[in-house]
Amino acid sequence: MKSESLIGAVGISQMSVRPGDTALAHGSGDMPILSSSFLLVLMESACNSALAEFLENGESTVLTDIDIEIHEPVGIGTEVQGSATCIAFEDGVLTFACEIHDGPRLVAASMMRRSVVERISFLARTAALTIMSQQESQ
Repeated sequence: MKSESLIGAVGISQMSVRPGDTALAHGSGDMPILSSSFLLVLMESACNSALAEFLENGESTVLTDIDIEIHEPVGIGTEVQGSATCIAFEDGVLTFACEIHDGPRLVAASMMRRSVVERISFLARTAALTIMSQQESQ
């Protein structure tokens, strides 16, 4: 990972809320408001955008921890913007301050930690764990 100017790197993402993006559609609630899982996706997308120029070939990051606060609901048709700012990088763990806004209105905020992984070994380990899990369930 190219860490020389990583601290302070900012990424953005945006989406327009569709009926299939709601808590009602996902079964995580009974109202047609943006699902909390999509808030997480929007924040992760902003993190990935912030990291794009810093990852070496074969590197990726995976979510390891998130502390999220949801402040306001978002309805269908709303255009929301996510941002993520890298505030720390220590022992292969990146920390991001993330926010989602509907215009000036703060919808959600989080502190997100992502671990840097080597893509091939991570996927190989994942495949091995999947095989072991499937064998145990038989």
